[in-house]
Amino acid sequence: MGKLKNFYEGKYARYVLPGVLLQSVLIGGGYATGREIYSYGAKFGSMGWIAGLTIGIGFALFAFLTFEICRIYKVYDYKNYIQKVIGPLWPVMDILTVLIAILLIAVMAAATGSIFEQAGMPNILGSVVIVLICGFLNFKGSKLIEKFESVGTILLYGGYILFTILVIVNKGSNIPKVFSTMDTSAYDGSVTIPLCIYTGILYVAYNINSIPMGMFSLTRQTKRKETFISGMIAGLLMVIPWFLSYFAMMCFYGDTSIVGADVATPWVEMIKAVHGGPVLLAVFSIVMGWTLVETATGCIHMIIDRFDVALEEKGAAKLTDAKRGIVTVATLIGALILSRIGVVTLIEQGYTYLSYGFILFYLLPTLLVGGYRIIRNWNK
Repeated sequence: MGKLKNFYEGKYARYVLPGVLLQSVLIGGGYATGREIYSYGAKFGSMGWIAGLTIGIGFALFAFLTFEICRIYKVYDYKNYIQKVIGPLWPVMDILTVLIAILLIAVMAAATGSIFEQAGMPNILGSVVIVLICGFLNFKGSKLIEKFESVGTILLYGGYILFTILVIVNKGSNIPKVFSTMDTSAYDGSVTIPLCIYTGILYVAYNINSIPMGMFSLTRQTKRKETFISGMIAGLLMVIPWFLSYFAMMCFYGDTSIVGADVATPWVEMIKAVHGGPVLLAVFSIVMGWTLVETATGCIHMIIDRFDVALEEKGAAKLTDAKRGIVTVATLIGALILSRIGVVTLIEQGYTYLSYGFILFYLLPTLLVGGYRIIRNWNK
C-alpha cells in the first residue's frame, strides 16, 4: 500500500496524473462513441488530420498555460483561476462551466443509453448505472476518483488500440484510397485548411472546461518544468485516441451507414462491420461505459468543488457527504432530461454555441492575460 501511495504522490502525480484526469473527462460522451471525432474532423476525410493536429497543439498549449498559472498563484479551482485572467467577469465562467458540465453528462447519458440499447438492454438501465456509480465516487472523494480514472486510462488505451487494429486489419485497404484521391466527399461543402483549423479550435474551446476539472490534482506541481512536461503529456493523452478513431473511420469513409452524419455511435457500427461479435461489443461497452462514468464524475466533482470554495469564502463548512449526494443527483437528473434530445443534436448544436463563450472567456484571456503573467513571473 505504501508503494502505491508514493506512486500517486510522486512523479506520476506531478507529470502524468493531470493529463489523465483531463483526458478522462474529455474522452467520455460523443468522443468515446466516435461521434465527436466524426463531427470535428473525420467528416473532412483526407484533410481531417489537420483538425486533429490543431486539437493536439491546442490542448497541450492551454494545459501548460493553465497549469503554470495555477502553480504561480497557487489556485486550484476554476473560480480563483479565472479571477486571475478575467477579473470581475468571472461569474460568466460559472454559468458556462456548469452548462457545459451538464451538457457533457447529457451526451454521456444519451451515449450510454444508445450502447445499452444496441446490446439488447433497456436504454434507461445505462442511465441508472451511471447515476449509481457517479454518486458513489463523488461520495468517496478525490483520491478514489484519481485511482478510478487512472485505471480507466489503461482500459481506454487498451480498448482503442484493440478496436483500431481490428478495424484496420479488416478494412485498412480503404485508407490509402481516401488519401490518394484526397477524398472529402462526406462533407457537404468545400474543405479547406482554414476550415479544418477553425474546427479544431472550436473542439478545443468547448472541451477546454476539462482542464479546470482536473485542477484539484495540481497542488503537487512546484516547478515550471513539471507544468510544461505535464501540459505536453496532457495534449498527447487527449489526441492519441482521437487519431486512432480517425484512422479507423477512414477505413469506412464514404459508407454513411457506418460513418455518417446520422450515426450516433460510429464505433459500435465499425465493430459490427468487421464482425466483432458479442464478446467484443461487450468489451467495448465496458471500456466506453468506464470512460462515460469518468466524464460525469469529473464534471460533478468540479461543481462540488465550486460549492466548497464558495462556502469556505463565507467561513462556512464544506458540503457534507449527504449534500454532495444531493448535488450529484440534481446534476444528473438535469443532464438525463437533456439526454433525451439525443447524442447527435447535443453535439452538433449545444457544443458549438458554448464554444464561442469559452473562446471569449477562457481561451483568449488565458493566452493573453495568462501568458503575460507567466512572463512577468518567469523567475518564480
